[in-house]
Amino acid sequence: MSMTRYIFITGGVVSSLGKGITSAALGALLQARGYSVRLRKLDPYLNVDPGTMSPRQHGEVFVTDDGAETDLDLGHYERFTGVSARQSDNITTGRIYSRIIEKERRGDYLGATIQVIPHVTNEIKEFVLSDPGDEVDFILCEIGGTVGDIEGLPFFEAIRQLGQELGREQACFIHLTLLPYIPAAGEMKTKPTQHSVKELRSIGIQPHVLLCRCDRPIPETEKAKIASFCNVRSSSVIEARDVGHIYDVPVAYHEEGLDTEVLEHFGLSSEDKPDLSRWNQIAETVHNPDGEVCIGLVGKYVDVPDAYKSVSEALVHGGLAHNVKVRVRLIDSEAFDDDAAPLDVLEGVNGIILPGGFGERGAYGKMRASRFARERAVPCFGICYGMQLAVVEAARNLAGICEATTSEFGSSEDLVVGLMSEWTKGNEKVVRNATTDLGGTMRLGAYPAVLREGSKVAEIYGGLEISERHRHRYEVNSKYIELLEENGVIFSGLSPDGRLPEIFELKDHPWFVGVQFHPELKSRPFSPHPLFSSFIQAALEQSRLV
Repeated sequence: MSMTRYIFITGGVVSSLGKGITSAALGALLQARGYSVRLRKLDPYLNVDPGTMSPRQHGEVFVTDDGAETDLDLGHYERFTGVSARQSDNITTGRIYSRIIEKERRGDYLGATIQVIPHVTNEIKEFVLSDPGDEVDFILCEIGGTVGDIEGLPFFEAIRQLGQELGREQACFIHLTLLPYIPAAGEMKTKPTQHSVKELRSIGIQPHVLLCRCDRPIPETEKAKIASFCNVRSSSVIEARDVGHIYDVPVAYHEEGLDTEVLEHFGLSSEDKPDLSRWNQIAETVHNPDGEVCIGLVGKYVDVPDAYKSVSEALVHGGLAHNVKVRVRLIDSEAFDDDAAPLDVLEGVNGIILPGGFGERGAYGKMRASRFARERAVPCFGICYGMQLAVVEAARNLAGICEATTSEFGSSEDLVVGLMSEWTKGNEKVVRNATTDLGGTMRLGAYPAVLREGSKVAEIYGGLEISERHRHRYEVNSKYIELLEENGVIFSGLSPDGRLPEIFELKDHPWFVGVQFHPELKSRPFSPHPLFSSFIQAALEQSRLV
């Protein structure tokens, strides 16, 4: 049985340096050398998970097959490595403390005084070492935040202890820092990196590899200075220069020697070159596309692009499938909640995507965008909340149900969309009950669906049985299916028992599909999701008609 090695990725100086992309890219490089990997994220915030956090605070919530609501970095991990994340791959301070308090209340600690050391650190270490998978060669653990954050100290202490217990042959510390260039001085400054490493060493962690973010080449003299002051080899100071696209990162890091340095740290051979052909091919497509399409993303959190990270990436993947660049135009749905507001911003887009969300603000704007796409024959893709609002719009303006709405907005005689509990009573097997303090139930994780033979989506998927990831409380009310289908709507995907509408499409429209699930969560650059690939193809055809 192979020995599992652990790589801990930390960050300093400032946040948002790209620890998630770094972890994902290193995982991809190790895979390219024939090793198996798992990636994990340790988040120091006190929320139990990001499920109740505003997208404006935290970006999107990434959902795993087994129903965990996790940090968006797990999406990067999956997209770069193709390894599906699990509940056991993301932990927060909130969840750690919840477990400890639950054990203390049960009396598991036999009356001991509960302290950060050893109880909190032991819980963190147990998480890091748990459930590694079958003969995984490397587990990469990213620690959120920056060194010196108060809430992160228990995590740094835990990995410090693990470094001692596992030894150099099983543990490696990579520290990501910033090398700013000061134009007025005409110099690249190493002091922020030196101070960050000093802070890390003061809590007992000596980094083995320094990954230095910069916007220009690092002079050899500066590398030598960093190596000297930070107590690492010069070869361990890796230049992480800005690149044109995130999918350029694996090749760029390899060329700077990151994977070589990591393997040499563990005493593993680095003579054989990694197979980076597919990354080079993606880079070629990204930088030299055959054309371009413009997609209008109509959402309510467009001021925070990370709120739609997986959707944006899945659109890129759809473009890769057809060798075209996808330009995403972020459009605030709230801007045309008012009927008087013009829809000029939608003119000229080759496709419209209506992503997920919650709440009434901006909802009518999404419905107006849906109607625009329906009436103007513009390819349209509704996801989760976007699908529900597209159904409401069709109910009002195609089926003549004037009061059609969703119970998310309040009561009505015609609740075309409502809480799952309203449509699933007596059918508990349909829903994985994940009751939250916000009330209701949330359908989380992977669920199967059955597609209608001869439908557009059956053709797109190339089969009749699918499994997709969900994250929602509301469902389309199945009692309206017959009336809607009499008026140009096709419910082409249902739950296996036929009670929950999963997919709808419009007759006599070049491409209008709404899905209750989140297909973007399963899209990869090497295997674009079929719905996104088909959507971009339809948008490409639309662009040729304009």
